[in-house]
Amino acid sequence: MDDRALEVLLHDLESPSSERKESFDDKDRVCQAICAFANDMTSSGQPGYIFIGAKDDGSPAHTPITEKLLLDLTALRSDGRILPQPCMVVEKRVLLGAPMAVVEVYPADLPPVRYKGVVWIRVGPRRDRANEAEERALSERRTNVSGRTWDARPCDEATKEDLALDLFSTYRSYAVARDVVEENNRTVEEQLGSLRFFDWRSGKPTNAGVLLLGKDPRYFAQGAYIQVVRYAGNTQAADVSMQREIDGDLLSVLRLLDELAKELVAAKPVAVSGLREELVFEYPVEALRESLVNAIVHRDYESNTPAIVSIFLDRIEIQNPGSLYGDARLEDFPGVTAYRNPVLAEAAKVLGYVNRFGRGLPRILESMRKNGSSPPRIEPKSGHFLVVLPRHS
Repeated sequence: MDDRALEVLLHDLESPSSERKESFDDKDRVCQAICAFANDMTSSGQPGYIFIGAKDDGSPAHTPITEKLLLDLTALRSDGRILPQPCMVVEKRVLLGAPMAVVEVYPADLPPVRYKGVVWIRVGPRRDRANEAEERALSERRTNVSGRTWDARPCDEATKEDLALDLFSTYRSYAVARDVVEENNRTVEEQLGSLRFFDWRSGKPTNAGVLLLGKDPRYFAQGAYIQVVRYAGNTQAADVSMQREIDGDLLSVLRLLDELAKELVAAKPVAVSGLREELVFEYPVEALRESLVNAIVHRDYESNTPAIVSIFLDRIEIQNPGSLYGDARLEDFPGVTAYRNPVLAEAAKVLGYVNRFGRGLPRILESMRKNGSSPPRIEPKSGHFLVVLPRHS
């Protein structure tokens, strides 16, 4: 939108497409506004705008628009408190003769969007919490099936009876604010649908619902498991000293992978001076955890091939089916992020296994560096993704 159109929007105090803030001091209200515009309750299909540095009447507040402020606003997109991750652009613009930060928020493909477990919407020119009917309307107003990612599509062979609803109660306690749960009069299908685990039109659980909450996920996705193999040497020709499979619902798999990462770290003291030692790890737990979580969240579940963890004497290799996805290209890697399974990525963030979106690979690199380990190899291939973590020597 050009400057003139933005200035008109600034002065339109009744517009459902704009909010004005004198500063970024109240981060919660800015996040609620982003959430509300992403939900696009009126189905306008148009972005909403938040003006930082504008008074309530649209006049300039003359707030300093610093680089830090712009970076802090941009970080709201990926810090995981607004879920699913919003699509937004942050710019510094000069409007009515004064600098302002303009946050442009696009309608979400998979509403409802929540901030801290609460669905926010625009009701005319004001922002409010969605009621049950509004939340259901958002759940039903998603992109058609062909335009969705695999995890958001209905699983044609599954029914609600294939889901373990006790697991859903556990997940809901993390994903939805407690006061919303306590006043909840929604049906189970409505609750599942609002978290993208149930498709209203087909009356079926989504693929994400089956993977996260299913009693037997491998019945519906045959490759939904992790094969772990330990070799007594540095090649696959060496004897196998341990072999196991990790499968089940995603909540259980994430816990088991966390335990596996802790088993493999192997701390050891290293002298750094004549009088002082410090602990280093054969494999830093953060690098292992990020690599393992990435392998199950971002893999291609339409493949029958499992994710494979190969433990050699000198390294660990973690391989999953599915290479770069969507707009991500090899020449742009790792600067561009595209999510094959955004609903699964959201679930991993809700459960605390993802720190923030788009930071997995940088965290692997940094934790290996801090541990004094050799740099990892991170290699997108034509049909799979490979991470190689060298053992600390």
